[in-house]
Amino acid sequence: MTTQIKPNGNGLTRLRNAAVCSRSGLIYIWKNEAAFRQEALLCLLCIPAALFLGDNGCEQAVLIGSLCMVLVVEILNTAIECAIDRIGVEHHELSGAAKDLGSTAVAITLCGTGIVWLLVLLC
Repeated sequence: MTTQIKPNGNGLTRLRNAAVCSRSGLIYIWKNEAAFRQEALLCLLCIPAALFLGDNGCEQAVLIGSLCMVLVVEILNTAIECAIDRIGVEHHELSGAAKDLGSTAVAITLCGTGIVWLLVLLC
């Protein structure tokens, strides 16, 4: 069996390179996406509220986890938009559909988070 050389390295080198890439992605999305900044600030306000309002660790984890999902889906939506914009700026039905679907995913996640918070706090 031959050892495959990976472009991002192996072991600790790979972890360091992944951390650098993740930092770059976070900087990019913070600078370029107002929606992400708004959602991140909302999370910063809601996480302490989740810790205070959740009756136990499970409720707190569900409340905070739902907030994290919003950020993750927003990041994936931005990644889709970046890839589509890289291909070209001319209108294409599939490019528009991909962007719309990413936006729909964010909207569903936001609605789901609202439902989770309502259910946990009202039940």
